[in-house]
Amino acid sequence: MTTVLSTVENAVCTLTLNRPDRLNAINAAMIAELNAALADANADDAVRAIVLRGAGRAFCSGDDLKEFDQQSRSEAVARRYIEDLQEVTRRIVHGDKIVVGAVHGWAAGGGFEWAIDCDLLLMAEGTRCFFPETGWGMAVTGGVTALLPRIIGAQRARALILLGEKIDAREALAMGLAWRVVPEDALFDEAQALAERIAALPARAARDVKRILDRACTATVEQAIALETEATVRSFTDPETAARVAGFNR
Repeated sequence: MTTVLSTVENAVCTLTLNRPDRLNAINAAMIAELNAALADANADDAVRAIVLRGAGRAFCSGDDLKEFDQQSRSEAVARRYIEDLQEVTRRIVHGDKIVVGAVHGWAAGGGFEWAIDCDLLLMAEGTRCFFPETGWGMAVTGGVTALLPRIIGAQRARALILLGEKIDAREALAMGLAWRVVPEDALFDEAQALAERIAALPARAARDVKRILDRACTATVEQAIALETEATVRSFTDPETAARVAGFNR
């Protein structure tokens, strides 16, 4: 099954995470397909904006722990997996096209991180977000150790990452994580309309705005990605993490 669907309409490329039976949990296939789809969309002159959304009942429930044994069977395998995962963040954050996130249901772990990576984020009423990683003995990824404190402040970022507390869409809006909260049945139409509004802007001007805003924090994000990668690789090869993940999967 294709884990990422790509369609283009009115200069907007919509990328849909497509593992609805697993709440769009992240695996190696999804990472590879999303990297390829983002690269294609950023390189396509006919595409002026990107929407990132999830199929089914959720945006993305984070890493697929049922595949953790495969992801962590050696340090080399874990490193390749994490580096590919971090490349998704680079393509969202550093890519030429504005990325609109359309988030509903659950945005957990890596899914929450991808949502934070987006340039503008719409959330549906009822959305729930959290970082479970620390409780499993893992580190967060997605450059959020740099991006999140800039958005919501260091204290709130520490609390969300360390404690794994769940926040809803309204709380995300109040923190500045979400740009708007909309009814769930209007989410994808609103995201398309927003992306079409961006697509109608002069392409160079929109690209320059993104590049300038990105450049202001590029060094910090890249440093964060490097530190996150090392910490996550260590956690993937830690027996305590394996034991906690195994307990969760029972």
